[in-house]
Amino acid sequence: MLEQYEQALDEWIATKVAQGDDDQLFASGYLQGHFAVVLSQLEVEDEQGCEALADRMQLCLATAKTELAPNDFVLVQDAWDELSEKINALVAA
Repeated sequence: MLEQYEQALDEWIATKVAQGDDDQLFASGYLQGHFAVVLSQLEVEDEQGCEALADRMQLCLATAKTELAPNDFVLVQDAWDELSEKINALVAA
């Protein structure tokens, strides 16, 4: 399961690098760091499903909200929403 998440992230990041604007590059880079931390946490957990991933990412986004300017947080939240949809579609396939 974690490999699917990582594959979705890698594909999504590649798209952002190739086609994204500066805001998308910032948000994807910021999100990538938090995503890597969450994946490492999930490696040692029994529950590794999409719900566990989403729960952990929401905790990271709560931290991001305190670290980032409001406009930057919106970019990161939108990036997570987009990546989350990609992950859910990949897992459902």
